[in-house]
Amino acid sequence: MLKIEFRDQFIPMIIMRKLALVFVYAVLVHGARGQVRLPKLISDGMVLQRARPLRIWGWASPGEKIVLRFIGKSYTAVAQNDSSWLIEIAACREGGPFEMKIDASNHITVRDILIGDVWLCSGQSNMVLPMQRVKDRYPNDIRASGNDSIRQFLVPVRYIFTHRARDLESGSWQSANPKSVLQFTATGYFFAKALFDKYHVPIGLINSSAGGAPAESWLSLETLQYFPQALAMAKKCMDSNYVDSIIHHDEMADIAWHRELYIKDTGMREPVRWYDTNYNASNWKTMNIPGFWRDQGLPPVNGVVWFRKEIQVPASLAGLPAKLWLGTIVDRDSTYINGQFVGTIGYQYPPRKYEIPAGFLHAGSNIIVVRVINQIGNGGFNKGKPYQLMIAGHVIDLKGPWQFRLGTSMPPLPGQTFFSYKPLGLFNGMISPLVNYRIKGVIWYQGEANTSRASKYASVFSALINNWRKEWQQGDFPFLFVQLPNFMPPKTEPSESEWAELRASQLRSLEVANTAMVVTIDVGEWNDLHPTDKKTVGTRLALAARHVAYGENALEYSGPIYESSVIRGNRIYLHFTHTGSGLMAKEGKPLKYFSIAGDDKKYVWANAKIEGDTVIVWNDEVEKPVSVRYAWADNPEGANLYNKEGLPASTFTTTND
Repeated sequence: MLKIEFRDQFIPMIIMRKLALVFVYAVLVHGARGQVRLPKLISDGMVLQRARPLRIWGWASPGEKIVLRFIGKSYTAVAQNDSSWLIEIAACREGGPFEMKIDASNHITVRDILIGDVWLCSGQSNMVLPMQRVKDRYPNDIRASGNDSIRQFLVPVRYIFTHRARDLESGSWQSANPKSVLQFTATGYFFAKALFDKYHVPIGLINSSAGGAPAESWLSLETLQYFPQALAMAKKCMDSNYVDSIIHHDEMADIAWHRELYIKDTGMREPVRWYDTNYNASNWKTMNIPGFWRDQGLPPVNGVVWFRKEIQVPASLAGLPAKLWLGTIVDRDSTYINGQFVGTIGYQYPPRKYEIPAGFLHAGSNIIVVRVINQIGNGGFNKGKPYQLMIAGHVIDLKGPWQFRLGTSMPPLPGQTFFSYKPLGLFNGMISPLVNYRIKGVIWYQGEANTSRASKYASVFSALINNWRKEWQQGDFPFLFVQLPNFMPPKTEPSESEWAELRASQLRSLEVANTAMVVTIDVGEWNDLHPTDKKTVGTRLALAARHVAYGENALEYSGPIYESSVIRGNRIYLHFTHTGSGLMAKEGKPLKYFSIAGDDKKYVWANAKIEGDTVIVWNDEVEKPVSVRYAWADNPEGANLYNKEGLPASTFTTTND
């Protein structure tokens, strides 16, 4: 061991500093020698891809010899000048658990390894959305989730612009059980469960997804060369001073805005705070909840609005624990019962589901107070969600009149810059470290963040698929994706729609080989960007995987896909692929949500009927039709063209107008 002693107190300070630097360098170099390090993915509990050669990699001192032993075979490698090493091991059959031993100057044992199928789960918030968020919808599935053969590795969200990350910051493999599954991607879990139930092969999920992320953030620098605007932004973000200055500016603006809001909020400044049970709110006005305050007598202000409701609790339920559901709120809430704080959510999308401890509620009158901070846009309580207090099976409905009072008004919160949304960042931080890990394929749920650029999505998304396939060097592995669900209030007349245009772009992406698309326009929610029916989404993805990835060639895995059309007189005849055992109108009702247009491109509702595998569309007032649209809306409520396998038809237009 290198040893340096400073015995002479009269050695000049500059010499001591130089010697200290030499000492630190020696410790770093000699102390690190032989210390083989593995990436976070290569760790206890991992699932390795069956039936194809595997890559195991890591880092060690240059020239260090590494010996790897796995399932009766031995492999060797020598660390390169950049400290990296990589070993390719022979393809293995499914099974386990196994151990992997790695020997150099140090020894590493990786335990509890399964061999099965590994799927990369990626996209934005609807892939992120964990089982925790849907636990009230699927309590039985969660209780029955114990399965050591279904495992997830959760990749931490991280953006990098200056270089490709070689490893992840953190992460570990977790097997599914009623506690751990709450952190699994819900879409991914139901996908994995359906595949396991079918094939009884271990399924590993690598969950590398990030809320709000547009497709461009998942592209490599090389692929961004084809998208000049996105490339220019990526290069701008490579300047760390620029990024740091924006982050600092945004943080200071956010802090200043909320500080001023708190100082000005009358509800927090009066001697008796407005959440206190002793506060006299007799002069407050009322509005109906759920609803938005600009629609109910309060100007469309940003700032703080307080809401207060008195409820009666029977003596038989007093003191019992309870659950308070307050739908979803724009933007931030702090909620109190009888003057005691019970919960807060910092942004608009998560449902407000607060556990009320025993002792909070008493017999007779109880006061619920909600302090709502609206930062920008229209504040209030979203309609169509549950607003109720549940105590031992007894439900107290909270919809209806609430008292309210403005705490303070504020200018809108200055816009924030989310660098995880910028091109390149997530690829470098969350995809690049994964590409050595062998996978079966990808499931992808994304597109909401690209709706403002919907017409360009097909080219960006197709480039992404090819980009990732090139990075993994596994050929055209299966790439299965979810078409955007129905969302926002339905409209009564045909109209333009960015969401429909994005769905049409996703449909065009099927031109890329070995892909499949899952249609979900029947499982969204008009009032929630994050619909909770992830079981249907996951099982439909698994159905697609059974055909594309597992070779069930005779299986119908998709709803009807528009193929071509013929105009005859005032009628347009539509032909489809994936008709399965026949087309049908769901529930036997007349076909809905077809619209037709002539040369003026003004769409009107159309009649439609099924004849064999053809749909005939017409409107007697359109004598010379040129185009048909189906389910062309943000929320095509009632669109009901299916095949007899029960799978819905995709949104489409017969022209690219």
